[in-house]
Amino acid sequence: MSQGYPIKIYSEPDLSQSSLVLGWSEDAGNLGRKVTDYLNRKLKGQKFAEIELEDFFPLGGVTIEGNLAQFPESKFYACQELELVVFQSNPPGTEWYKFLNSILDVAEQHCQVKELYIIGAMVSFSAHTSPRQLFTVVNSAEIKEALNQYDLVGDMNYQTPAGERPTLNSFLLWIAKRRNIPGVSLWVPIPFYLSATEDPQAQKKVLSFLSERLRLEIDFSDIDQEIREQNEQLAQARSLYPEIDDYINRLESNLMLSEKENGELIKKIEEFLRESA
Repeated sequence: MSQGYPIKIYSEPDLSQSSLVLGWSEDAGNLGRKVTDYLNRKLKGQKFAEIELEDFFPLGGVTIEGNLAQFPESKFYACQELELVVFQSNPPGTEWYKFLNSILDVAEQHCQVKELYIIGAMVSFSAHTSPRQLFTVVNSAEIKEALNQYDLVGDMNYQTPAGERPTLNSFLLWIAKRRNIPGVSLWVPIPFYLSATEDPQAQKKVLSFLSERLRLEIDFSDIDQEIREQNEQLAQARSLYPEIDDYINRLESNLMLSEKENGELIKKIEEFLRESA
């Protein structure tokens, strides 16, 4: 790369005016990983580049799942016929500015990216029976105007607390603006008791927007089946355990649970979904 960033390019994708969709592997409901995995699987994304890890990911605390070490990854995939680039990565632990610029270097120099879409999730204290909403933060008035035709919630108001640095997604939007790349940060509220597992309804909310905006023409019959199965599991949990039904009924009535009740609901739902899998 021209600026010396640690990038490995395996092949040059044939792209002329692409869109970049970015998902982090560590967020509520595993949303970024699930959405980017889905796009790559359905659209046959091919890996063409990755960011080397040494400068950005301290390896002193590697996660072990099922006796398998989980190492951080930062990989680019191309769906050439659809002019789509998918970036899937663990959030960097250090050197944010250098890391985020390296993403955009690949996007500009190898993919001719015209727009950026960043996937994010936030924890919500609503019930899973509530419709999912898609909130947006943009880095230009022009892209805000272009998104008016979609079912999105705009006009979010948020101020980074004094003494804290901005979120990774906000930082990336700022860097993209400095490089004249229109960018959108997409946020879906996920029920707190699904935040440690997954929320296929939230996944579909993001995917439906991306499919419409980027003309991907995705068939969602498989994820619709996942939504039905999860709703059936949660309905079964409510019928078997009156305390779960009581907690969710109160959430459906916009009543807050205590911190202890929140913890109990999370534990019971996670255990039930794990045993039902």
